[in-house]
Amino acid sequence: MQVASAPLVIARAEAFICDLPPARVRWDAVQSFTNQETVFVEIETVDGQLGLGYAYTIGTGGRAVLELLRRDLLPLLAGEDARRIEQIWSRLFWSTHATAVGPITSLALAAVDTALWDLRCLAADLPLWVLAGGSKDRVPVYDTEGGWLQLTVEELVAEAEATAARGWSGFKMKVGKPSALEDVERIAAVRETLGKHVNVMVDANQSLTWPEAARLARLLEPLDVYWLEEPLPAEDMTGHARLAASTSIPIAVGESLYSPSHFREYLCAGAAGIVQVDAARIGGITPWLKTAHLAEAFNVKVAPHFLMELHVSLAAAVPNGAYVEHIPQLAPLTLNGLEVRDGNAIAPSEPGLGIPWDRAAIERARAQS
Repeated sequence: MQVASAPLVIARAEAFICDLPPARVRWDAVQSFTNQETVFVEIETVDGQLGLGYAYTIGTGGRAVLELLRRDLLPLLAGEDARRIEQIWSRLFWSTHATAVGPITSLALAAVDTALWDLRCLAADLPLWVLAGGSKDRVPVYDTEGGWLQLTVEELVAEAEATAARGWSGFKMKVGKPSALEDVERIAAVRETLGKHVNVMVDANQSLTWPEAARLARLLEPLDVYWLEEPLPAEDMTGHARLAASTSIPIAVGESLYSPSHFREYLCAGAAGIVQVDAARIGGITPWLKTAHLAEAFNVKVAPHFLMELHVSLAAAVPNGAYVEHIPQLAPLTLNGLEVRDGNAIAPSEPGLGIPWDRAAIERARAQS
């Protein structure tokens, strides 16, 4: 593996935030997606190399992440060798251990960690997917943008038809209508539209009780659902284990877990059939890779949550990367979207994270905070 031979000494680290309202209305069972608070960290070395990392929240908490970065984490970076990512991650984690493990700390760590990986890849002149493992250069993509809860059955069917016409092999729908039978009717209409050759994923966004989830799973089994995502609150590992043992539908979890140790407990309990580890919420690329390899040891596939621009490279880096979720939320801040060919998201070949940031757009969106 090619690595930079000279230290990458950090001279400056800066954090800022950009608010990104979604281009279309998005509802799931528990919330409306009204605003993405995108927290950026830019790290500059003494020789002028720049790394840009980021994390996000959906509407709230972004300013808390920003304050943690500015007051407690970024002051620790000056003079550090940016190549020593594990050492830096551990130092930052233990410096704020009173607030870990949890979302605010993990999101702040992720913004720093992704910036460091950007620097590392740029210094090595390699794309992230190669430096992080290089298992493959493309990963199947599935659509979430067409499956939001507020859409009518007719709108869902039209979105599903468009997904199939693009040659994509997966379509995800939200559930959470007042009646489980209404949810099933909506899914059945999409399944009939897509036929047998496109996977249908179902996402409950932690909205169900165990009895409700068990009933829904029983109703969904004849529709050959590919996975049932976050049926229960993320802290209910026991409930997820009981549910997984009661149904043939794989249970997908992970977007609301914030430590590799949480995934270890889920996997040991048989409570995760699909791992949806999110690089922002887990604390960055460093723990994301550990979690993906942990899942591999349990023979479980990884389909990361959201952040398609980053996750395409990470899912391509590991052998058990199964899917990339298509939600184009970063479009206003990037020069071009995710490249998809024949139903596969293509890992960027450019050195660094491979995200084509539009620096002028970022500057315009940068909030005064």
